[in-house]
Amino acid sequence: MFKHDKNLLEMVRVERPNPTYAAMLTEQLGGPHGELKAAMQYISQSFRIKDPMIKDLFMDIASEELGHMEMVATAVNLLNGHEVDAQSVQSGHIESHVVTGLNPYLSSASGAPWTAAYVDVTGDLPADLLSNIAAEQRAKVVYEYLHRQINDRHVRRMIDFLLNREEAHNTLFREAFTKVQNTGSNMDWGVDKDARLYFNLSKPGKYFDLSSPQAPSFQNPDQTSPQN
Repeated sequence: MFKHDKNLLEMVRVERPNPTYAAMLTEQLGGPHGELKAAMQYISQSFRIKDPMIKDLFMDIASEELGHMEMVATAVNLLNGHEVDAQSVQSGHIESHVVTGLNPYLSSASGAPWTAAYVDVTGDLPADLLSNIAAEQRAKVVYEYLHRQINDRHVRRMIDFLLNREEAHNTLFREAFTKVQNTGSNMDWGVDKDARLYFNLSKPGKYFDLSSPQAPSFQNPDQTSPQN
């Protein structure tokens, strides 16, 4: 069961309407690295998780991603203003002006509709967690690109909040990975001779070695490295 809290995670404001900024932000509604993708991926992955603590983490983060989606949609609404005017969109898609009556559209910034093909689910916890870590990293990068290009101090403040939340989720998924890194597809890593072969096909130079392959792992995020 989900319960909707009418209060946004953070206040969302804009300096003034700007439909081009609205089109750009739509990337994080329905794009391949957006909030809807993240929410649906983590919820879908949770359906087969037996570990109650990790299942709870996936559902907590997925629920927050839905809250992020609501924040982005609120900003898109404010940036679109009150009157449909497709000619005011200098870049990106114009669907919200010619199809949906300014309702935020679940698409990328180029107008490609959201698709379940964006969602990665394997049923293997190490693989799914690594996918989620990468997803949070990519989402942060997209928000960083948007932050550079959107010159609205209120929208930038919202973006800064969201990209830092993606960083927090990344940290949590990494911590979960440390709990399961010796299970599933990470078991018996490197025991086969074929897992220790390196084909040095780009010469000159051999900069990596596979003589002692190590399974993917992360330091516990609570353990800080000593300062030099």
